Amino acid sequence: MSFASLGLNPALVRAVRELGLATPTPIQTQAIPAALSGADVQGAAQTGSGKTLAFVLPLLQQDMNVRREWPRSPRGLVLVPTRELAIQVGEVLRDLARMLPDPPRVAVLFGGVSINPQMMGLRGGTEIVVATPGRLLDLVDHNALRLDAISTLVLDEADRLLDLGFADELNRVLALLPAKRQNLLFSATFPETVQALADALLREPTRIDIGASLAEDGGDDVHPDIVERAIALDAGRRTGVLRYLIKEGGWDRVLVFVATRYATELLAHKLGREGLHAAALHGELSQGTRAEVLTAFRDGRVQVLVVTDLAARGIDIARLPAVVNFDLPRSADDYTHRVGRTGRAGEPGTAVSFITAATESHFRLIEKRQGRRVPREQIPGYEQVETATPDQAAGGIKGHRMSKKDKLRAAAAAVDPQAKK
Repeated sequence: MSFASLGLNPALVRAVRELGLATPTPIQTQAIPAALSGADVQGAAQTGSGKTLAFVLPLLQQDMNVRREWPRSPRGLVLVPTRELAIQVGEVLRDLARMLPDPPRVAVLFGGVSINPQMMGLRGGTEIVVATPGRLLDLVDHNALRLDAISTLVLDEADRLLDLGFADELNRVLALLPAKRQNLLFSATFPETVQALADALLREPTRIDIGASLAEDGGDDVHPDIVERAIALDAGRRTGVLRYLIKEGGWDRVLVFVATRYATELLAHKLGREGLHAAALHGELSQGTRAEVLTAFRDGRVQVLVVTDLAARGIDIARLPAVVNFDLPRSADDYTHRVGRTGRAGEPGTAVSFITAATESHFRLIEKRQGRRVPREQIPGYEQVETATPDQAAGGIKGHRMSKKDKLRAAAAAVDPQAKK
């Protein structure tokens, strides 16, 4: 199948070809025609599967079909949870748009930087906006743009945006949009609590689940190019095992996930003392620092990037050989997002999880939700000695969390009451 067969404008097909893309991915093959028809779409596919192009191309085609007005009013809105993802989506949009005969203006809006340049950039109007919710609302409050002409809303990394942590901001944005619009939701995962919100937002949607489709076709693994490893060890020996793996694997770059901002700084400092070029990336860094760190990592000047889950959303590193779960994620969905940072676009990758006696039962829960078992390994010289306490052996990571039923009630209550109208 080709991009031309999906119903795209010939100018867009040529633009895609100029980017070196010849064949659409499964999520693009299913989502693009549905979006072009005007239907709401819920698309689930693993990271690195081409979801960005699956909504960017319909947005650009819809813009081509609308007569230009002055002042330019945004008709397409892409909401993302992080600055890095906003920049990434904006780059894809602009790369394609500049090859079109009458390119739309694309505004990329995010916090952590001065609002004034973004306000100035909006003075001439814009057709497509890519934004984090908080900065978007700030600009609306400053009368820098209006959202009453939006015809298509895209939620990228929808599971994060529909999480209760974003509920207030998302509801405020929804209240500013026309009730009649197209909604496109894309993510690697749609947990139960998030699905309740998605159902309230969508109208007779086309639902696409590439992972489920692959499984139905007989595939045992939705990440065929990713080797998953689980290494049993004691908590205090994780840094030593990480150094060993980097040397053994010859990894020129590795993304290491930890649980907290403090842990990113501490581990990066420890690795730096051992002669590794390591850096920390977390949400409290300035936008300029985050951009510098990511550029250094992409260029190979930083070998080990230590990150939290929030900071890692939207990071797209070509040919990243490995990711390491130094601390396990809270959920199977976060595990999916982490693992998907490697093995992108058909490239091979390795995903390693460190399993201590205290976290073994939690990793078993992740395996159960993923529907696959990862054999345990031990590294010679770093064999696991510690054993789990009865409480640790009985369940996963403990914490004061709402029950599933309470989460569903809270999620449904957080939905914009106007979203269905």
